[in-house]
Amino acid sequence: MAAETISFRRILRRNPLAGIGLLFVVLLAICAIFAPWLAPQDPAHIQLATRLAHPSWSQVFGSDALGRDIFSRVIYGSRISLLVGSCVVAASLGIGLLIGSIAGYYGGPIDRFVNIILMNAFMSFPGILIAIAFVAFRGPGIFNLVFALSLGGWVGYARLIRAQVLAAREKEYVEAARALGATDTRILLRHILPNIVQPVIVQAAIGMAGAILAEATMSFLGLGVPPPIASWGAMLNDGRLHLFDAPHLVLFPALAVMLAVLSFNFIGDALRDMLDPRSRIEAGL
Repeated sequence: MAAETISFRRILRRNPLAGIGLLFVVLLAICAIFAPWLAPQDPAHIQLATRLAHPSWSQVFGSDALGRDIFSRVIYGSRISLLVGSCVVAASLGIGLLIGSIAGYYGGPIDRFVNIILMNAFMSFPGILIAIAFVAFRGPGIFNLVFALSLGGWVGYARLIRAQVLAAREKEYVEAARALGATDTRILLRHILPNIVQPVIVQAAIGMAGAILAEATMSFLGLGVPPPIASWGAMLNDGRLHLFDAPHLVLFPALAVMLAVLSFNFIGDALRDMLDPRSRIEAGL
């Protein structure tokens, strides 16, 4: 444990962007958890008298076209981004783990069907188009949004896990467990999956960035959470009509999306350097 802690500290020293990303993710989580106490105003409260107000001491991020406080809406928007992103990654990882493990472990016709037909069928369509079509048919909402983004998001995890399981199933410890009479389920859960978890964690961290960006895209198109719930993508959509006379309507939610995506990407890179022995050797860690 001490060696891992020292390695992580060395990575932070060599890659300060990882520390910045971790700091912003922690700040984002705090805003999401304690939004009712941190937000100075109700994010849905309308004040037409202060509509399109520029940033000031009373409203540090200004107000939108309905007079709603942008700072409060950005804070509450972190809840939707983290909730949707976490649920999408968890659902995609769960589906990909199941399908990829079965295909990689059993191989043969099962692997050919999953790898050649099933995965290629989903990869032939952009995931965002599948999500748009599904939400347009089912209607906006958090559950529909998470389900729609997970429809295409599981393929990347499945391909990664399949490749890792294909390599791990030929290892000596797997052959020994099989010779001792261990069941396929036990071999997968107790011997293979714990030894392939490192690249999966890195993929999940980077997947969080993609899920947050996809949620913002769907909300920008009006297919995210319904109003008046605050969402960064919906705020960008509301502010695009006032891009020149009130650019702060777009600037602050866009910065929030950009920083969240960059932070998870920085963390993913740091985890890759920390968990991959070859990267540690090359970096002198």
